Amino acid sequence: MSLDAGTGGIRGGDGGFADAFYPLFRRLFDPDGDFVADVEEKLAQARMPVTVELYLSRALAVGALVGVALWLLGTLLGYGLFALGLVSAESLSLGARIPNEALLDLVLAAKVPAAIGLTGVVFGTVGFAAGFGAVVAVPYSRASSRKREIDMLLSDAVSFMYALSVGGLNQLEILEAMAKAEDTYGEVAKEFQSIVQETEYFGVDYRTAIRNQAMETPSDELSQFLTDMLSIVNSGGDVERFLDDKKEKHMRTSKQQQELTLETLELFGEMYMTLSLFPLLLIIILVIMSMLGNADELLLYATVYGLIPLTGVGFLVLVSTVKQDEPGDGFLSPSGSSDRLDEARKEGLFHLGFVERFVGEFRVFDRIRSREGTHETAALLRRPHVFFRDNPLYTLALSVPAAVALLAVAAASGSAPLSWAGMVAQPVWGTFLWVYVPAYVVGVPLAAFHTWNVRSRGAVVGKLSENLRKLSSANDTGLTLLESIRTVADTSSGKLADEFEVIYGKVNYGMGLKEALVEFNNEYHVPRLARTVKLITEAQEASSQITDVLTTAAQASENQDDIDRERKSRTRMQVVIIVMTYLTLLAVMAILKTQFLDVMAGLTEQTGSSGGGGGGGSEFGGGVDTNLLSVLFFHAVTLQAILSGFISGYIRDADIVSGVKFAVALLTVALGTWVVVG
Repeated sequence: MSLDAGTGGIRGGDGGFADAFYPLFRRLFDPDGDFVADVEEKLAQARMPVTVELYLSRALAVGALVGVALWLLGTLLGYGLFALGLVSAESLSLGARIPNEALLDLVLAAKVPAAIGLTGVVFGTVGFAAGFGAVVAVPYSRASSRKREIDMLLSDAVSFMYALSVGGLNQLEILEAMAKAEDTYGEVAKEFQSIVQETEYFGVDYRTAIRNQAMETPSDELSQFLTDMLSIVNSGGDVERFLDDKKEKHMRTSKQQQELTLETLELFGEMYMTLSLFPLLLIIILVIMSMLGNADELLLYATVYGLIPLTGVGFLVLVSTVKQDEPGDGFLSPSGSSDRLDEARKEGLFHLGFVERFVGEFRVFDRIRSREGTHETAALLRRPHVFFRDNPLYTLALSVPAAVALLAVAAASGSAPLSWAGMVAQPVWGTFLWVYVPAYVVGVPLAAFHTWNVRSRGAVVGKLSENLRKLSSANDTGLTLLESIRTVADTSSGKLADEFEVIYGKVNYGMGLKEALVEFNNEYHVPRLARTVKLITEAQEASSQITDVLTTAAQASENQDDIDRERKSRTRMQVVIIVMTYLTLLAVMAILKTQFLDVMAGLTEQTGSSGGGGGGGSEFGGGVDTNLLSVLFFHAVTLQAILSGFISGYIRDADIVSGVKFAVALLTVALGTWVVVG
């Protein structure tokens, strides 16, 4: 029995752990019980090709292995704690009197072995529960992820099916076209693939296949859509009108879902205000307790270097469960496309495109590849900024070594403190060298080129809805789609109009219209643009008069515009809340440094100079070092700046890299503030 890593399923028959634990599965679980049925349903929804019996048997095997491993660890830990005397045996009080001396001696003799055994049992139980639960949770997680993507793409998928029906395709052709659109509609297309495969390979009529998929899909919205579609098909109703009504319904549903998401994010923003201020309040309490000699310095370190990062990372994970990333990579790879188009998608720094397919067959292709590599290298050296704009993460290949080199030079020259005592003596300078210099060297280029990349790709969809309306109007006058593209290019401005001009030129030089549109889409690879281009390319193959299809594409684009405007407006407020919360924390920490620590240190100096007490000028109260507290305060606001920046970027754009620019900006504010007060 072996695990298929790609699908998470179990296949084969080599008598592995799943087979060995199958009798235990039969003993523990009722094959007809609710739990087994629920797991079986989730396995189907997650598209994991494995039977529920074998999957749960494997889960038991993993749980047993992890349980045994942790049992051994717990036993060794118990032996180290109790048998070796790290924890005194007298501390293991039973809380009861035993009058019989012999029985008491027996209990005392068995106390340490019992404690060791109990530790092993507790660890083993936790290990088994963790191992078994982790495996069982996989299909639930995958099914939930698929449901989320299906619900997000369903509105555009229904618009796509409506456009196909307007183009004259019948019900079966629409189902087949949807099944082939995996490059654009992802998990929705996979659901329709199941329908098509049942009809083609298992002899099931398509009505039964639709009914089966309606019961199996993880999305309630898609299940309802398939059920309604089945009723229309069975009754001989108008499928085109049905799809038109469903298109409008799901557009409204997507707006309502976006509204719900934004309201949840607003709630999280209010939570963040409280969560981010909690470490600050705890630091203030610990400082006051330290003055009284009642606080452990370790708690300050734990708060700054433990609690603050955990709070920020935990909130980021919480937001990621609600914030919806746009599914898909934006690339189109339609069936039947040319080899050149397929290779062009792979083209990059280490792949030279179509010529790679012929390298090694004849020497002429090797020379062509060499010349092409020289040409691409020369183009990169002439315009490196364009390359980094298109591939912003490649800046890390230069910036990370540069940051490491700067730190190495600073450390070798003695400019950077190499010990904690040196950091305490030079808090601002030491933190600047070890934290801020790498952050600026790595973050500034990445933020600049990533922002440029997003704006460059986003500019092409800025006037998408308007130009689609123009295309529809031009096509309605009797112009072909290609002629409509030329008309819109001549009468419009902006990047999309320029691209329309390029598409027209490519078709005039012999390229197919579909291939030209796909190549244009893949250059920008914006998921929203990909869905529009997919809709148009599929419809234009049936007819050049696709006014209704273009109108549908314009409606879908306008609906997305409304959603994006609302999202930007509402998330802007969340970003403002997070930034203002951070600035409040920074101001309080700065005031605490200047008006409390420095004043108390000055009073201590005066007391010491008048002979009223001992201690240096950097200590007060219970011997608290003001320089140490200054370092901890500075590091606290620095960590908070980084985390607040990444959270802001993720809330704003659902992209963790977009948080780099916010982090750099907040770090600059923190550094400027501490240069003044520190």
